Amino acid sequence: MSELKSGSNLEKILRAGHFALTGECGPPKGANVEALKKKLSYLKGMVDAVNITDNQTAVVRMSSWAASTILIQEGLEPNFQMVCRDRNRLAIMSDILGVYAMGVRNMLCLSGDHQRFGNHPEAKNVYDIDSIQLVALVKKMRDEGKFLNGEEIDVPPRLFIGAACNPFADPFEFRVHRLALKIEAGADFIQTQCIYNMDKFREFMKRVVDMGLHERCYMLAGITPMKSVGMAQYMSKMVPGMDVPESLIKRLKGAGKGKVAEEGIKFALEQIEEFKEMEGIAGIHLMAIEWEHRVPEIVERAGLLPRPTVE
Repeated sequence: MSELKSGSNLEKILRAGHFALTGECGPPKGANVEALKKKLSYLKGMVDAVNITDNQTAVVRMSSWAASTILIQEGLEPNFQMVCRDRNRLAIMSDILGVYAMGVRNMLCLSGDHQRFGNHPEAKNVYDIDSIQLVALVKKMRDEGKFLNGEEIDVPPRLFIGAACNPFADPFEFRVHRLALKIEAGADFIQTQCIYNMDKFREFMKRVVDMGLHERCYMLAGITPMKSVGMAQYMSKMVPGMDVPESLIKRLKGAGKGKVAEEGIKFALEQIEEFKEMEGIAGIHLMAIEWEHRVPEIVERAGLLPRPTVE
């Protein structure tokens, strides 16, 4: 991996060889800044950067760039997410320049859930470019200092470029090759979809290591603690590309009344311990969906505190 590309704290921690930890926060379905600040308060000092989602599941929320600027004001480092669903290349490049000017140094490039899954299914999608092309676009703007049409940028956006990866979508055999395309396009780090099928993920990571992809970018394993049996069943049946083994659902059912959430956290802690030792894994991405208040407990129990500081 080449020289330091940005002023990103996340990049510095990964390059220093520390086990990285990123969190996630969904902006509010409105302009409630105080509600956002309360969620962010649970993440302070707990994670190295915080993903700010971009109209996730195609549901209208406060914009990712606006929430990212609030996060900076609160003393946290954002990982600004951008989906290709809602913008053409003009808006994409404009927003990239805008967030960089506001202090954002990490960006996650995504395709975005189709609008039919959200609360405005009649919306017209854009998809002018896809997520792999978006990665390449950000890299071109950063490394070449040029827009997509070849024109020069006066101050290039020096962003640490991220992409997502779902190890469990079909066809499974193609997953590692799609990952390779994103790395080839310029991804510096990868955050995976939340992982529940550990056997399948071990096989995926074996393929990643065999191809040497872990030496070309940083892999962060995605974790979402299960809150309930209902959540596990919903994710198993209703969320595309999600692989929730029946054995995990049975484990949660067997936890007993009032103890399912604790069992879900225990499973997440077991995963973290394995990821600390797994070849090719450089850190974890903790997605505590609307459960931010449990993040300090999970991080402390996982032995991930205090977070490292790198100058």
